[in-house]
Amino acid sequence: MNKKKSIYGLTKTQMMEWLEAQGQKKFRAKQVWDWLYKKRVKSFPEMHNLNQECLTLLEENFYIETLEEEIKQESKDGTIKFLFKLADGNLIETVLMRFSYGLSVCVTTQVGCNIGCTFCASGLLKKNRDLSSGEIVEQIMKVQHHLDEQGKDERVSHIVVMGIGEPFDNYDNTMDFVRVVNDQQGLSIGARHITISTSGLAHKIRTFADEDLQVNLAVSLHAPNDELRTRIMKINKAFPIKKVMDSIDYYLENNNRRITFEYILLKGVNDHKEEALQLAKLLKNKKHLSYVNLIPYNPVAEHNQYDRSEKEAILTFYETLLNAGIKCGVRVEQGSDIDAACGQLRSKQMKKVN
Repeated sequence: MNKKKSIYGLTKTQMMEWLEAQGQKKFRAKQVWDWLYKKRVKSFPEMHNLNQECLTLLEENFYIETLEEEIKQESKDGTIKFLFKLADGNLIETVLMRFSYGLSVCVTTQVGCNIGCTFCASGLLKKNRDLSSGEIVEQIMKVQHHLDEQGKDERVSHIVVMGIGEPFDNYDNTMDFVRVVNDQQGLSIGARHITISTSGLAHKIRTFADEDLQVNLAVSLHAPNDELRTRIMKINKAFPIKKVMDSIDYYLENNNRRITFEYILLKGVNDHKEEALQLAKLLKNKKHLSYVNLIPYNPVAEHNQYDRSEKEAILTFYETLLNAGIKCGVRVEQGSDIDAACGQLRSKQMKKVN
């Protein structure tokens, strides 16, 4: 049985410990790290300053590349959506987005998703497995390699962990991923340039609060009351709003960092002024550290019970929150011409196979 795994899955400390356990000098870890993340080589033989014994050990125990690019779609606005095939044949999506502040990559953490949001394309296929930390890191590396090949000296500067899956349902691998990409001797992507989105796994929010990381937290709320949230997000049965809000209070007490609340506007479902007032009331005691990201809905064929909210309804919702002292904005759409909703491209390819 092949026990080789992705070398991207090791933090620098883990790599140092592994090499020492194999009888190698500690400094070799820094050399390997430099080849992977600064020079960004794609094979072990390119690591010229390593001795043959070390190279053989790496070749026998690790892969550098495990993801295979299946499809690459580029939008008119510069957004690029990648469909990658994993070593076991499963498909995942990764998206590169261009903003005025830099290049942001949205990564996937699971094959499929069990959260069961009724409006989401990602959950159309149930969770098959968690991604390893190496498979998550390699998504960033694949995008960076693509940028390197363009010869424009561009680099990934921001990361949003908002792709397929629930990051906090794959907690340990997600945290190792963050430690790898944040390492100053590697990709050096600032913690404040990394955002992790959760559907509200309250116990994991508390664990995350104790990590002492400067990483941003976003919570997918999408409804201001339990009846409505349970109807559109089945996870609310396990983690109702009060439990989620209590965990957020704990996070704020420990970190004093602003939290983003994501709110997809569904026509005639959760976009009335009444829901906006309920949301403002819900966030009233934490409004100084809250930001509501209002998201226009991307229709998904399989979820045809929902439509995008009218512009007037979006504006009313937005103004109601502002008038209540809640900071908010409407998300700028990226890649609307290339299956923008997360999971759409993968679902279409799965249908072709099945």
